[in-house]
Amino acid sequence: MNTLKKIVLAEDNSALSLLIKFKLEKEKFDLFIAEDGKSALELIKVNDPDIILTDIMMPFVSGLELISYVRNKLNKKTPILVFSAAGQEKIVLQAFDLGANDFMCKPISVNELLIRIRRLLA
Repeated sequence: MNTLKKIVLAEDNSALSLLIKFKLEKEKFDLFIAEDGKSALELIKVNDPDIILTDIMMPFVSGLELISYVRNKLNKKTPILVFSAAGQEKIVLQAFDLGANDFMCKPISVNELLIRIRRLLA
């Protein structure tokens, strides 16, 4: 079912990236990982993912800037799921205002993440 669905993951925490990578590749997703927002934007432009997963706090380009770029510059409706340890209501609301589709607080459950990804792709 999920074969060839492309996901761009923008996450600067390498341990979390590896955990997500293991789970999503096991579920047959094609995963592209960026360690910062600038690299994520390049991966999004080149790979045209089916869904974008992004942290809020990242080097070079924040998750909020990434959402804004995807929605306003690329004019893409690609589902965007945001996660952050910040958990601040203001940041969460700002992410939704910019066009995020879902939000998860860190630490995240990879099983819950998988359910949310499937829901956004349905």
